[in-house]
Formats: sequence, structure tokens, C-alpha cells
Amino acid sequence: MVNALGRHILCEIYGCDPEVLNSVDGIKKLMVDAALSAGAEIREVAFHKFSPFGVSGVVVISESHLAIHTWPEYGYAAIDVFTCGETVDPWHACDYIVDKFQPEHMNATEIKRGIFDRRKGLSKVQAIL
Repeated sequence: MVNALGRHILCEIYGCDPEVLNSVDGIKKLMVDAALSAGAEIREVAFHKFSPFGVSGVVVISESHLAIHTWPEYGYAAIDVFTCGETVDPWHACDYIVDKFQPEHMNATEIKRGIFDRRKGLSKVQAIL
């Protein structure tokens, strides 16, 4: 049986309100709320406002992380939602974020992370890492 340790959503949103994309406090709240709405357990939160514009941030969760970087001058944001385990669906958090940003266009892809054959198990090197 082949299984993945995690699911990673790479999401790009276009045609967003530049003021929304430039609000560090608004984006921080939105990303924290997205993690909570998906049932994640928040560990740490770090966000930074660039000058003259743009915001980057990460919400570290027990299940992995949610991250964002915005380009308000282009109405664009790049978003990552990575979760491990079976309890948190990364699509739930991604959909929450997209719904709040109200982009004109969205493109998202899921990548399975840590794929291995459970029958063979992990090698000693993989198990240590």
C-alpha cells in the first residue's frame, strides 16, 4: 500500500483587492482563521509587512504550516497549505482563504509529500529524519 505523509496545496490567486493584500493584520487574521476552520492546532504565527508593499507570513501548525506572500501591486498572492496526518484537510483551509480574498482567478494544485510503500516501511535514514 503506497501512502503519503502529507498533502501540500500550492495556490495562486489573481485579481485581488490590493488594499486587502497589503494589510498585514488582515492577512494574519485570515490565515489564522483558515487554520482554525480546518481544525488545525496553531503553534506559532509570524508575519512581516514589506515597504512599500507586500506581506509574507506563516502559521505553523502541529500538522505542518500555512504560508503566504502577496504582491499587492499585481493583485496576486502565492499560498501554501501543507498538512500531515489524516485530521486536517488542506483544501478546507485553502478554500477558506480563497473565499475571503475573492480573487478574479485561482489556480491550485495538490502535491503528495513523503510518498512511500508502507509494506516496505521507512529506511533507517528516512526514519531518523
